[in-house]
Amino acid sequence: MATEHGGTPIWAEPAPGTRRPRFTREQIAAAALALADAEGFEAVSMRRVAAELGAGTMTLYHYVRTKDDLIALMDDAVMAEVLIPEGELPTDWRAALTAIARRTRDMSLRHRGLLQGLRNARLGPNALRHSDQSLAALAGTTLDPGSKLDLLAAVDDYVVGNVLRAGEPLHDGEVSADTARFLREQLEHDDLPHLRSLLGTEAPHTEWARLASATTAEERFEEGLRALLDGAAGRYGI
Repeated sequence: MATEHGGTPIWAEPAPGTRRPRFTREQIAAAALALADAEGFEAVSMRRVAAELGAGTMTLYHYVRTKDDLIALMDDAVMAEVLIPEGELPTDWRAALTAIARRTRDMSLRHRGLLQGLRNARLGPNALRHSDQSLAALAGTTLDPGSKLDLLAAVDDYVVGNVLRAGEPLHDGEVSADTARFLREQLEHDDLPHLRSLLGTEAPHTEWARLASATTAEERFEEGLRALLDGAAGRYGI
């Protein structure tokens, strides 16, 4: 994504050169993230972040020259939350990928409104560290480079999909009265034999809620991740 100052990423530029800068990049990122978490990604602007810091907009431009750079700082901050602490990455590939997936999910749930907004953020140091750590998780396997990247992409896709579905009524068993009525009518009159067999027609929303609440969201995440890694082990012979 191009920036207003010739496309130079913020990471290639020195931090403000004053001996004791009023704000650090970490403080700026934290203020932007807090604003996004509270009001949504659309609320983030140079003006609003400056106000959160108690500074003028032009003061913030001394530290962060463009909105793209601000987004890059935000992305780097959330990627820091994904990193496994030094020396704590398991040596077994499955345990390592599971640990990374859990941290990625936890971060994404804390910042659910940011998944789309940060999608095109500039690559930063912590994103690179996360990529290196993910490859380290597979370093002891016999996978070729392409297969490693394919497996890591599959795990990332699974985590993102799980986060996007979290909180959806039909996956949490929370069905509104209108939805319950629609569901009952469709099962009575439409050609949905397999769904009718599963839920019945008397109170299908109640059965749906029972099935959805039989396991927690965390349990479903863990079971799905195990199934994915089982499949990868069988496919790649690792």
